[in-house]
Amino acid sequence: SKLDLVVAGTKDAVLMVESETSGMTEKQMLDAVKFGHEKFVPVIKAIESLAKKCSKEAWVVEEKDYTNLKAKISKELTKDLEKAFSEKDKQKRSEMINVATEKCKSLFEGDETYSDLEVSLQLKHLEKDIVRGRILKTKKRIDGRGLSDVRDIKCEVGVLPRTHGSALFTRGETQALVVTTLGMSDDEQRIESLEGQKRVRFMLHYNFPPFSVGETGRIGTGRREVGHGKLAWRAINSSLPEKEKFPYTIRVVSEITESNGSSSMATVCGASLALMDAAVPINEPVAGIAMGLIKEKDEFSVLSDILGDEDHLGDMDFKVAGTKDGITSLQMDIKITGITFEIMEQALNQAKEGRAHILGEMNKTIKSSRKEVSKHTPKIETVMVDKKDIAAVIGKGGATIREIVELSGAKVDVKDTGEVTIAAPDEESRNKAMEMVKSIVAKPEMGKIYKGKVVKIMDFGAFVNFLGKQDGLVHISELAAKRVEKVSDVVKEGDAVSVKVVGFDRGKVKLSMKQAV
Repeated sequence: SKLDLVVAGTKDAVLMVESETSGMTEKQMLDAVKFGHEKFVPVIKAIESLAKKCSKEAWVVEEKDYTNLKAKISKELTKDLEKAFSEKDKQKRSEMINVATEKCKSLFEGDETYSDLEVSLQLKHLEKDIVRGRILKTKKRIDGRGLSDVRDIKCEVGVLPRTHGSALFTRGETQALVVTTLGMSDDEQRIESLEGQKRVRFMLHYNFPPFSVGETGRIGTGRREVGHGKLAWRAINSSLPEKEKFPYTIRVVSEITESNGSSSMATVCGASLALMDAAVPINEPVAGIAMGLIKEKDEFSVLSDILGDEDHLGDMDFKVAGTKDGITSLQMDIKITGITFEIMEQALNQAKEGRAHILGEMNKTIKSSRKEVSKHTPKIETVMVDKKDIAAVIGKGGATIREIVELSGAKVDVKDTGEVTIAAPDEESRNKAMEMVKSIVAKPEMGKIYKGKVVKIMDFGAFVNFLGKQDGLVHISELAAKRVEKVSDVVKEGDAVSVKVVGFDRGKVKLSMKQAV
């Protein structure tokens, strides 16, 4: 399908959107969301109808009056917070807010009228009012940008010379170091689900260590890493080449080294750059941007490329990724009762402008995929063998294939179809492995002379190993032109000899040394 879309909301507005597409226009995406909304409205009406019949009496929650608390905090801290939110540097701004927070705590030290949580919440409300009010009134944001301005962008590729592909994408105070690694089909991810087993050839892993936001803590995989990684995966997936055109397994890892908003979209941009640096022939470069919303009654402002504080204090986190032609992934979370389609349309159009700007900056560094893979990337070569020969290539318990890998240094993968894939960074290893595979599956030809080695001596002749693992018998009468009394008079185990194929007997090969002279 060209579109995989999930829409949730109320009967009046949309609250959440999650989607993966393959290049749909903004209008098509908006129409799809509208269509989804229309289809779940009857369900909401049915729920309301059911609630009228069997719902219990609503709880009455007594609201506490915070007028005096709010007035005191506003009087003492408004100027401090206004100054803090005028500071463009994230670290300095954070330090100033921490000072204001400590001052607020000291104001109510020993006062048991309000809890620490109530005081903290009212301080957050004041922060929200200051930031939101300034944006709606002046159309200027915390860092001085206009509503649709994107932060300064810097792109680099090939920053890690030993990798197959790498990129460093920096947008303001958000930075992603992204690495692409290419492997073989046995490197594919194996997934067991309710639908059964499947293999995935494209993996994208997103890591968000605590130090990226100036904190300490355990480094690991949590909800954020899984969700952001999947969003970036969806954004990139539709631009990847088919396996027939590019047989490699692809793994992309994004390390967030610094974050001040929209690290998942930085991952999308960095992944696109790293894939092109690795010579993965993607259809189009992909970029992503995070949009925000400040809404008070009927007045609203849509923000492009939001900061972390604008995300926390705003009403919407709307991530849009795509190519110059269309959207490939979209995710929207709303913190208010919903947004209208008018706001969504403006956000999509503003995101398109921002995406085009980011793609333009990326194109200054690299416009399209490199023509050849890195010298460190394993080169892949394939050969088809008869299905009957698969067991011979693998060997008992995998002994033969392990021997090929150890002796050649190449990586070998055998499929049930008989396709043998050989990968190695250097041609010598690849050629050696290919020769070994071909020698195992090669069939002796009648009348052809081969080089071999005597592996066993019997009274009636000598067994010679030739053509890889192939063995044949040289009868005592075929050892030499003269009469031979004892086989050991002519050959010994380990002797290198030339033999000629003179016949086949029930799958066994008859050889001659005297006819090979």
